[in-house]
Amino acid sequence: MGVTKYYLTTKEVAQLLKVNEKAVYSLISEKGLPATKMTGKWLFPRHLVEEWLDVSVVNQPVVDTAAPGMADSGRLLIAGSDDLLFQRLLGLYHARYPDSIAYFANLGSMGGLRALRRKQCHIAVCHLLQDDNEEYNFRFAEREMERLPVFVNFSKRQQGLLVAPGNPKQISSVKDLAQPGITIVNRSLNTGTRLLLDYELTRCDINPDTIDGYRVEVARHLDAGLAVLSGKADAAPAIRPVAELLGLDFLPLRWERFDLLIVRDRFFDPVVQRFVNLLHEPVFKEVAKEYDGYDLSLTGKMVYPDNARL
Repeated sequence: MGVTKYYLTTKEVAQLLKVNEKAVYSLISEKGLPATKMTGKWLFPRHLVEEWLDVSVVNQPVVDTAAPGMADSGRLLIAGSDDLLFQRLLGLYHARYPDSIAYFANLGSMGGLRALRRKQCHIAVCHLLQDDNEEYNFRFAEREMERLPVFVNFSKRQQGLLVAPGNPKQISSVKDLAQPGITIVNRSLNTGTRLLLDYELTRCDINPDTIDGYRVEVARHLDAGLAVLSGKADAAPAIRPVAELLGLDFLPLRWERFDLLIVRDRFFDPVVQRFVNLLHEPVFKEVAKEYDGYDLSLTGKMVYPDNARL
């Protein structure tokens, strides 16, 4: 079996797309053309290139298989994870398109994914850490969906623990949450933030029920921060922008990938395309500069799994 049966060279991809080879390199960096670099040369998995072409067709007919009301051109239905910058994007969308309404349901990452499976929304907002401790969202979508949706990155963002200014309880890691005299508030089971905390507790071999407040759940990152700010909790899992907004101290755990999952037969809906295109607008990038804890290096790009066919 020759390598070209499964992988295309740059020249072969250029011929397939009817562009010059220099344009191929631009498509890799700007449009998410799937590629891998081996021994200094680019190779392109044939099946992923074909799928990339499939989802890149701008005039593809859309079959209305969604729930009642989703076909209305003025409605954008979104469900999933809570995020400060994402809420600002919703505001930008309403300002840019006043004749359209974007509805957001704060259901957590798993709640958003399940709503997407049931075709109750156009977009699910997710940051679900996989068992491999590296990738996000792909395996969860494989389990929930008959066919993988389109993955578009919203941002990378920094997750960690919020603590009071000056860190009076001297909390230095997740392990300290099990110490006597430490109280936390938590996020719900459907959230990626809760999933990350549970993963870190497992790594530390800590029984969650030994942590005071582990079963006390709040709906949003901001609610977690307000609980710490008011003294109701000594710590809470949340994102860095909340710490900056409320003047709290922050103990970082990791950077995570925060994605928009869009079912394929809704991807080319005008409301979806308008929303996704805002990620590339300078006004959105300027708004993002108001917050610490976001990385926009992948923002707006299609994200493909390494070990699953889209």
